[in-house]
Amino acid sequence: MLKFLSIRDFVIVSQLELAFCAGFTALTGETGAGKSILIDALLLALGERGDATMVRNGCERAEITAEFDVSAQPGLLAWLKAQELEGDDGVCLMRRLLDAGGRSRGFINGRSATLQQMREAGEHLLNIHGQHAHQSLLQADAQRVLLDEYAGLQSSVAGVATDFRDWQALMRRRIALSENSQAVAAERELLTFQHTELEALAFNVADWEVLQADYARMAHAASLLETAAFGIDTLSEAETACLSQLNALMTRLRDGTLHDATLAEPLRMLESAQAELQEVVYSLRHYQQRLDADPQQMAQKEARIQYVMDLARKYRVAPERLGEVLQQVARRLAELGADADLEALQQLERDAHSRYLEAARALSRARRLAADKLSQQITAAMQTLAMQGGSFAVALLPLTEGNVHGLEAVEFQVAANPGVPTRSLAKVASGGELSRISLAMQVATSQVASVPTLIFDEVDSGIGGRVAEIVGLLLKQLGRQYQVLCVTHLPQVAAMADSQWQVSKAVEAGVTLSRIEVLGESQRIEEIARMLGGVTITDTTRRHAAEMLGVAG
Repeated sequence: MLKFLSIRDFVIVSQLELAFCAGFTALTGETGAGKSILIDALLLALGERGDATMVRNGCERAEITAEFDVSAQPGLLAWLKAQELEGDDGVCLMRRLLDAGGRSRGFINGRSATLQQMREAGEHLLNIHGQHAHQSLLQADAQRVLLDEYAGLQSSVAGVATDFRDWQALMRRRIALSENSQAVAAERELLTFQHTELEALAFNVADWEVLQADYARMAHAASLLETAAFGIDTLSEAETACLSQLNALMTRLRDGTLHDATLAEPLRMLESAQAELQEVVYSLRHYQQRLDADPQQMAQKEARIQYVMDLARKYRVAPERLGEVLQQVARRLAELGADADLEALQQLERDAHSRYLEAARALSRARRLAADKLSQQITAAMQTLAMQGGSFAVALLPLTEGNVHGLEAVEFQVAANPGVPTRSLAKVASGGELSRISLAMQVATSQVASVPTLIFDEVDSGIGGRVAEIVGLLLKQLGRQYQVLCVTHLPQVAAMADSQWQVSKAVEAGVTLSRIEVLGESQRIEEIARMLGGVTITDTTRRHAAEMLGVAG
């Protein structure tokens, strides 16, 4: 339930703080006073898009804060927890900031939230019925959605839609396979050959790198052997080999240390160098023994490299990507394999169609029950809304093949007079009749609403007299179950309210500002009298207003 609303620098509102109560509250005031600004502010707080024109002229930003009591809404509390947007126990605080540049930020319970999150939360908090809602009743899609929401069939509708799309997807695959069987067979044959060819290659990037290194070494084996032999000769085999001369020098230094101990350090360094050079000789000899210059092995490696390069050119990729090509071919073969068996695919299609029909028929049964109930409710309401003898019907028109929404189209039909068959609402209802039927529809569907707050924005336009009084009674009755707010220009409706707020506007220092005042008993009499009598309010008008409020009480 809406508990509190704070509006700052929004349109023509400077600062406004409102505490809400349960029951039916009427918002009244002269035309142009800004009665719908309250609705617009709430919509903004619940995630609707805004623009810079909503910021009061000369101000930096508009700020809307709405506090809701959600202690009796476990579904919303669970959603808030899942979104990590919990607040104080039983409280949901919605806040929206909109700056003069058009940028906005939203918060739920003090945490930053996206507009989508704010709209999702808003769906749990309140429903707003606009004054032009009756226009949507003429649209077939809107009629179907309204019936399904009235019956609480949203999950069933979503399931039917999923089953329909699955069936259609299989149907398209089956048709494509039937019409392109030769092309599919040719593609499968080519892919099978490519898969066999690439799989036989057994390509591995690491092995490929080793192969290239081995081949490079073998291709230069003669030069490498010559280099190793030259190194061994230079270090130890030649007459002037390094190691021989080094040994001779070490012998002389060793003798010299007998006479000068300072020669011991150069001798030690030479001994270390001699050991290192000897290790080099051993390593080069080992390299000579290990180096394989077998022409047959070299030819095999060369052939392998050439084959890999040929396949890489064939598939127009770098050799390192041949493994990826094999994976792609395997995936496409698997896709074709799933469609390869036309008979198996046809069976999958039949199974999917059966699932769709089963779900759609269950949806149809639920729709028929809801359609009968809604038809009776609207027909009964019509009798009290100056349409005596008229009737309303929710017709379910069968579809030959069905569609994503089920096996039938939904059409609202009406007969304005007794003894006349019902016909499409879009074809026979006048503007006034449509407005009254829309109101009856909104009241009926609101009775199954899961949200605690219902707002009606001048939905009583185009009616008056006794019908207006009945509308007021309907809203008062609804207020016993929900929190109901109604923007109205009808005194008969306002008089039925449990509480009444007056919206007014005035010019202060050249600036137009809107205000809302909670009316006491005497103030309500004056406001109802104004709504009854216009500019000149007489004592007779006031007595009439007091009488209306007395009846309402």
